[in-house]
Amino acid sequence: MRIDVLTLFPKLFEEPFGYGIFKRAADNGLVSVNLVNIRDYAHDKHRTADDSPYGGGAGMVMKPEPVFEAAEAVLEEAPGGRVVLLTPQGRPFSQALAAELAREDHLVFICGHYEGVDDRIRQHLATDEISIGDYVLTGGEIPAMVVMDAVLRLIPGVLGSGESPIEESHAGGLLEYPQYTRPPDYRGWKVPEILLSGNHGEIAAWRREQELIRTLERRPDLLEKAKLGPEYKKTLERLQRGGDRKNRE
Repeated sequence: MRIDVLTLFPKLFEEPFGYGIFKRAADNGLVSVNLVNIRDYAHDKHRTADDSPYGGGAGMVMKPEPVFEAAEAVLEEAPGGRVVLLTPQGRPFSQALAAELAREDHLVFICGHYEGVDDRIRQHLATDEISIGDYVLTGGEIPAMVVMDAVLRLIPGVLGSGESPIEESHAGGLLEYPQYTRPPDYRGWKVPEILLSGNHGEIAAWRREQELIRTLERRPDLLEKAKLGPEYKKTLERLQRGGDRKNRE
């Protein structure tokens, strides 16, 4: 996969890309990341990439010319890329959307800044608009890193275990079950006996139940969209019946 990041602050990406998942993916030839300074495509000697908004108002707006020309330059090198604008007005980012993006060969991220970007960028350049949550950040750089991290870990070969991205919170529509490691007893807090039993069938059933319990307690909204198999449905019905009985008592 090729990723181009269009930003006013490329140095923000240099440190994260030198470690962990980003570095592993690059070292293994699974992804190439190209940082593009939008100011390099500005038309004046001051490399101006923003201007005051028409109609008045606070703050500055990113100009269309340098953003369009930066995107067009990378798309000329690698045609057919998906151009993603990081914006609080975009569709909410999710695990399903991460999986969708992970199937692409080329992604171009546009990181807005200041009061946002000229709307012609949204209308005529971006193919996708993505938001990572209902809050305001100073720019699109951190959201771009969030999306890239979620996407890259789904590319085969990036993580050590092929099962890792599957058995995680949200991967199957539910929150993940509790995880434990050595020692089995720490300050009197013990690992659940079932996990020490070696009985893989019972462990799988316990994990399934824990996923449902956590999701019911913390994110019941996820259950409305989750695609549950027969065993999950049976366990959920049992948990809900138990909850009904407890409420009646």
